[in-house]
Amino acid sequence: MGKFPTDIEIAQRCEMQEIGEIAKKISLDEKYIERYGKYKAKVNLEALGKGGKKGKLILVTAITPTAAGEGKTTTTIGLTDGLRRIGKNACAAIREPSLGPVFGVKGGATGGGYAQVVPMEDINLHFTGDFHAVSAANNLLAAMLDNHILQGNELNIDTKRITLKRCVDMNDRQLRFITDGLGGEKNGVPREDGFEITAASEIMAVLCLSESLSDLKKRLSEITVAYDVNGKAVKCGDLKAAGAMSALLKDAIKPNLVQSLEGAPVFVHGGPFANIAHGCNSVIATRFATDYGDYAITEAGFGADLGAEKFFDIKCRKAKLTPSAAVIVATVRALKMHGGADKSELGNENISALKSGIPNLLRHISAVKNVFNLPCVVALNRFPTDTDKEISFIQNECEKVGAEAVLSDVWAKGGEGGILLAQKVVSLCENSCAEFKFAYDDSDPVELKTEKIVKKVYGGAGVEFSEKALRKIKKLEETEYSSMPVCIAKTQYSFSDDPKKTCAPEGFTVKVRDVKASTGAGFIVIYTGEILTMPGLPKKPAAENIDVSDDGTVSGIF
Repeated sequence: MGKFPTDIEIAQRCEMQEIGEIAKKISLDEKYIERYGKYKAKVNLEALGKGGKKGKLILVTAITPTAAGEGKTTTTIGLTDGLRRIGKNACAAIREPSLGPVFGVKGGATGGGYAQVVPMEDINLHFTGDFHAVSAANNLLAAMLDNHILQGNELNIDTKRITLKRCVDMNDRQLRFITDGLGGEKNGVPREDGFEITAASEIMAVLCLSESLSDLKKRLSEITVAYDVNGKAVKCGDLKAAGAMSALLKDAIKPNLVQSLEGAPVFVHGGPFANIAHGCNSVIATRFATDYGDYAITEAGFGADLGAEKFFDIKCRKAKLTPSAAVIVATVRALKMHGGADKSELGNENISALKSGIPNLLRHISAVKNVFNLPCVVALNRFPTDTDKEISFIQNECEKVGAEAVLSDVWAKGGEGGILLAQKVVSLCENSCAEFKFAYDDSDPVELKTEKIVKKVYGGAGVEFSEKALRKIKKLEETEYSSMPVCIAKTQYSFSDDPKKTCAPEGFTVKVRDVKASTGAGFIVIYTGEILTMPGLPKKPAAENIDVSDDGTVSGIF
């Protein structure tokens, strides 16, 4: 048997269809697409609402991630292709990859095997420039803030209470904490500063939650950048920066249209992380998918405790979206890791490890079914080393809690390997009478919102707030912002705030060290554990394996 081709080799062998042909598949008028070459396009916002569909919205989420991998994006694309193979008008809406993970540990984020989005290397690198536009808008605001302070500080900004950070779309731990403005008065006012990765910036969250260009401009104006010497919030609007920032983002707000390997329409737009932001593609892209498709497949980052919870409690709440069903992606290999098996032994049958690891999957199922009241199906991404006995064990355990586990072979077979999953998703959408619910109410105090998520979704015992966090919450409760949803920044590797507590820990307390009101995005960030908004590169970055040939062919992205 020959060597199986790499993801990028598979993607580069694909004979892509011209992007106008992809638009025709969902009856998107040619006049609304703005081409970026032959295979990529921006979609004009004037087309929104003219598709005439009221598509079913399906969320793809997953178990707690492990080094063994789960395959959320691969499943999202394979399911979309599978639905089209059974005659359904389906399209997908996913996030854009950040350069940080591409060059760090994760590699690309466009799916894998024969369930990918193309042109794969373009999407994983600069794509249509959206991330760069977000970085530029963020850093323009930072520059105008520091310039205002230097030029007399009419707003009486307290330089020790500046909340805005600069950003760059790269894993660069060296920039987490810096001192800038050095070198004398001409070079600025010296102060402590820092960078976030672009995916964690509030500008990215604002872009992804905005409904229009005017809404974007309004949200940008509302961003709190600092506090004055009397403790009053200083907004982006006070610095008169929102107009110029919106000009930088006027094209970035338009969703990007590309295709799967099988020619399914895919909207790729926005890219916030789910452990430190809300982790979903843009509201606008999702609306396009439901407006032009009968089935709209989307995903949210990391496990259901992070991405799915924020998709439901933040994105769906804010945009008034009603999901129809959820798919929870799992693998035999990952569940064995949760059960204590060593990564080197995952190819061996190990029912004992599965018994120890299955509670992780069952807790995610419980959150989707019992907290958010949505029907769900488990997509078991099959590997060649998985045994029938292991698969049967997982299917039986899922059946006990009222969820079916369906084998998915989209990585190796594309849409053909997703037909069973597609049929199950259609059945769930057509036969379920469940009414979608949130984990908490708008009127709940900030502390109670956080506690409900920890207890109901994470399975924890409670929450412990630092004095600093409590002081900030008390001030928030005195403002109109107290009704905003909460966005818990937490490790992706555990239900708890401790990445070492794998599988399904019990009796843990989540420690909240800080709180920040993202007044433009419209949510309150709850910082737990040691979570950072600027990741670092690993000892051997993926960037070491990426190269380009003399004819411009990129290699090494996976």
